[in-house]
Amino acid sequence: MLPGVRVLDLKKNVDDRGSFAELMRSDWKELLGDDTIIQANLSQSYPGMIRGWHRHARGQVDYFIVLNGSLKICAYDDRQDSKTKGQLDEVVAAGERLQVVRIPGFYWHGTKALGNELALTVYCVNRLYDTKNPDEERRTWNDPTIIDPKTGKSYDWNRPPHK
Repeated sequence: MLPGVRVLDLKKNVDDRGSFAELMRSDWKELLGDDTIIQANLSQSYPGMIRGWHRHARGQVDYFIVLNGSLKICAYDDRQDSKTKGQLDEVVAAGERLQVVRIPGFYWHGTKALGNELALTVYCVNRLYDTKNPDEERRTWNDPTIIDPKTGKSYDWNRPPHK
């Protein structure tokens, strides 16, 4: 995985009433490091919806937790001075297996809702969103300069993640 990209399985406690899971704790240093969660957001994506590519230049880190449906979460490193330049990570997260996926904001990243269900995602960030001066740079979802190292071609959001 790209440095800083982390996945943490969450414990779902099930009993006769339903279930309970801790989604984020400040003492999860193996996930958070020195980050502090400042804001939590809820995102719904219709099946097949692609939200990408974007990055955060001022230090925002995203923590994705898929509650319903499935989401392909991708990160791409195109930093000129990086040892992992050209590397691309794909993580498939789903409501059936609760996980937190950490993506450092300096990577270009995005998501695609997989399957036939609405993808319901909570994502936490370590910086408040500033509507007047957003920490966000964008590329089109099909930007031909983002190369899939597996194929040597432009990244294809519609290629199954297992191929």
